[in-house]
Amino acid sequence: MRYPVAMSATSESIGRMIRDARTARGWSQKKLAEELGTAQSAVHRIEAGQQNLSLSMIDRLAEALDMPLIQTATQGSVNFEIQGPTTLSGEIDVRTSKNAAMAIMCASLLNHGRTVLRGIARIEEVDRISEVLTSIGVSLNWIGEGNDLEIVRPERLAPEKIDERAARRTRSILMFLGPLLHEFDDFKLPYAGGCDLGARTVHPHMAALSKLGLTVTATDRNYHARVERDTSAERQITLIERGDTVTENAIMAAARTPGITVLRNASGNYMVQDLCFFLELLGVRIDGVGTTTLTIHGVESINEDVEYFISEDPIEAMSLLTAGIVTKSEITVRRCPIEFLEVEFAVLDEMGQVLELSDEYTSRNGKTRLVDVTVIPSDLHAPLDKIHPMPFPGLNIDNLPFFAVICATATGQSVIYDWVYDNRAIHLSKLSELGANIQLMDAHRLLIIGPTAWRGRQIDTPPALRPAVCVLLAALAARGTTNLMDVYVINRGYEDLPHRLNKLGANINVFWGDPSSDD
Repeated sequence: MRYPVAMSATSESIGRMIRDARTARGWSQKKLAEELGTAQSAVHRIEAGQQNLSLSMIDRLAEALDMPLIQTATQGSVNFEIQGPTTLSGEIDVRTSKNAAMAIMCASLLNHGRTVLRGIARIEEVDRISEVLTSIGVSLNWIGEGNDLEIVRPERLAPEKIDERAARRTRSILMFLGPLLHEFDDFKLPYAGGCDLGARTVHPHMAALSKLGLTVTATDRNYHARVERDTSAERQITLIERGDTVTENAIMAAARTPGITVLRNASGNYMVQDLCFFLELLGVRIDGVGTTTLTIHGVESINEDVEYFISEDPIEAMSLLTAGIVTKSEITVRRCPIEFLEVEFAVLDEMGQVLELSDEYTSRNGKTRLVDVTVIPSDLHAPLDKIHPMPFPGLNIDNLPFFAVICATATGQSVIYDWVYDNRAIHLSKLSELGANIQLMDAHRLLIIGPTAWRGRQIDTPPALRPAVCVLLAALAARGTTNLMDVYVINRGYEDLPHRLNKLGANINVFWGDPSSDD
């Protein structure tokens, strides 16, 4: 069945509404950009219907233009209409890491100087953390072309004034524990939110941070933290889980704890490395970056004016490469961080996927190795063994879902084993609604038989980021129209994804409200 676009508002109609309101006030695009704290180019894209509108941006537009109608028109869920099947072509750049940005924004609280972060994606998750930082007294200013963030913290932070609504909508709030334990003997944080991926215990965070003097009691709505200062010259911490955020939390706690902290079973993943590179700019010596043993030489205080270029996101790189693979298109994905994709590429090679790689070059942070990757249309066959993730340098946990949609395009029987998350395999089984032959073997394993004749339909977006994007990518290859409903979770992790894919030849329309069906 086809679901035509007969909804109350699209990105184009909202853009025209904003343009008309701006001109009625006699404002230039530059003036509106100044009111919004963004770049004139962003206002141009908004008015052309080519810019992702986050919830906070909608609120800022309505306030700046004194136009509540904008909020009224965008009530309800934001959705994507995808026309397929699609053949993509051209080149696209990988943008910077969302997960690294989250950690470094939290780590900026360690610095009493001025921090400028270059190249941050303007996504919902960044907005949530920005709202939390602002609520506790931090000054944030978007500068340059609107993707550089200036952060200046006050002498005293105010966690008692924290924006609970924003905090509860992001799991990154947990990473405030490490920085704040240096500031207060007693403080509270709201419970963490984020994706629906099952039971993701905070116990590893508490176990690690307890070695640095932090104890946490769970109350009705908060984590109640108490701190007793650690004055020993050296401490040894072995993480009970090699998780990314728990490693980052422990690093931030150790960074301003004078003396030496040896952190074992640490994650060496991309966002952890980015955090270490940033802290080294602040004068914190960290030995063993990229390995499972980190030695952090903590300092008493930090007061540095620094700027840091966040490195490119290997998960977005895999997303874009998957778009080319499942649509059998030749595209070039530029600025791929190869160190964090090598196992994924080895699996794809085994499946028969041809990729052409450029010579290596260096990211703007001077550390991360990059390549440009061209996807060559290939006939895929199922891998000989199950596909499963491992901590770095293994196949990335967040890249595993893309192999579900890739395997669905391959000939033969594949098994995806997601041992990390309780619910993600269940969310990935939603690909069956677009025609994939997927059997849920248990909460962690999927049996996939391909190839798939993808077909469009209306589908509710899975409440987890990577499975949601997998459904979007499958829809690019599907015959007919797919209405992907309530895509907030995708906007949490990707900036302007529909517009960027459209530049490659996709046909994705953004709309608010419900589509109407033909009789």
